[in-house]
Amino acid sequence: MADQPKNTDEKTHGSTATAARPESTHKLEKLPPYNVVLLDDASHTYEYVIEMLAGLFGYNEVKGFQLAKRVDSEGRAIVATMHREKAELKVAQIEAFGLDPRIPTCKSGMKAFIEPAEG
Repeated sequence: MADQPKNTDEKTHGSTATAARPESTHKLEKLPPYNVVLLDDASHTYEYVIEMLAGLFGYNEVKGFQLAKRVDSEGRAIVATMHREKAELKVAQIEAFGLDPRIPTCKSGMKAFIEPAEG
């Protein structure tokens, strides 16, 4: 008599069977928020600030103008609030955005810093 084919319903050992994962008892902690604060200076135009905010944060011209006006009138403006690592990245991007070509005496990008957001 010919050999009977093996039952294909049998489970194989050590193959594609996956072990059940234990339930995680850790809850994700929400990272504390930080403000990205843009500082005023006399070496950048409103147009530059609007372009920089559009390029780095995706803000439209109206929001960019409002923030540029606030920086000009108050000396600083909170341009975004996010977790610390991303806020630090945004500060670096602001400072590295480049010179304002409309002002021949411009020597650097704008200055910014982070501060803990009030919660």
